[in-house]
Amino acid sequence: MQNAIGLITANYSTKEPSVLTESRPIASLPFLGRYRLVDFALSNMVNAGITTVGLVMPYNYRSLTDHVGAGKDWGLSRKKGGLFNLPGSAFGTSRTGSRFLVRDLVHNKIFFERSHEDYVILSSCNFVYNMDYRNLISAHASSGADITVLTQTAKGKDEDVIGFDVEGNRVKGLKHGVVFGDTAFLDCFVIGRKALLQMLEWYEATDYLDIFEALSSDYERVNVQSFNYEGYMVPVFNTRAYFKANMDLLRPEVSDELFPVERPIRTKAHDNAPAKFESGSHVTNAHISGSCRIYGSVADSILGRSVVVESGAAVRNSIVMQNCIIKSGAHVENAIVDRNNIVPAGTELRGTPDALFIKGKARE
Repeated sequence: MQNAIGLITANYSTKEPSVLTESRPIASLPFLGRYRLVDFALSNMVNAGITTVGLVMPYNYRSLTDHVGAGKDWGLSRKKGGLFNLPGSAFGTSRTGSRFLVRDLVHNKIFFERSHEDYVILSSCNFVYNMDYRNLISAHASSGADITVLTQTAKGKDEDVIGFDVEGNRVKGLKHGVVFGDTAFLDCFVIGRKALLQMLEWYEATDYLDIFEALSSDYERVNVQSFNYEGYMVPVFNTRAYFKANMDLLRPEVSDELFPVERPIRTKAHDNAPAKFESGSHVTNAHISGSCRIYGSVADSILGRSVVVESGAAVRNSIVMQNCIIKSGAHVENAIVDRNNIVPAGTELRGTPDALFIKGKARE
């Protein structure tokens, strides 16, 4: 798909504060031990043959820059095209819209102007799914629409997901939050490059709005069509959703759908040794990353790289991020333990399924 460029927005915050995102953007949140949330948006674009991708950076960009680098692990370190780290603004007065602030697009007009491709596909990092974007771009090109938005029928209530009012496939308006059966926006859309530049001129005076909020009075003259995606998808806007999205991957049927061989999710390469399961260890239904050493027991959990679970320690229904040490006799259950923590011997970090225990990142 050489006829499209990509733009990924990573410079927004959640409405629900969390110690997990105090020092990192949502885009660089660890996922399933070895990935970051940004990997899904990047991989979806690269797997569709898109070789020019802009990444709108947040103010706390260090962890994101460290992860993506020059885009080598996604095949984006190249002489023509490649990965462009673009400046992003602080979030505007609207904190209820989707993740496409007009101001960010206006500030980066040169990225669109210097390109020659016909289409731009824009995505956020909050939705975990694996889709062939070529189908979305082809549908847009054949429909004659001005904008084609990626949607899915909502499976439940979510106040953070944008909903569209749709007649047939034509978008007539938007609303903040969805309930079961609504048309949910997956924060991904395709637009003609020249059409996008024209819209930025229209709405430059309201650059503090999200582009779909700026369009709110123009849905009659701007043809916005929906494209329904029926595969596995989960939105990640708060700690509960983040925990659920990780734990879903312990189910083989979900893992198989999210990581098909023909569309790999790429991530930063780490030269890790394999995990080692010592004599006396007991592991069931868990995802154990490279360089982990397990002496104790782990069940229904996800461990990042280089985690040590000492003899007599137990991890249950939890996420333990990289470089943590669970000392002998310690017990971690219904918890998220951020990176570099040492859980002292005999300590209990115990939450409930409805009220997770969250341990913030320890200083390196």
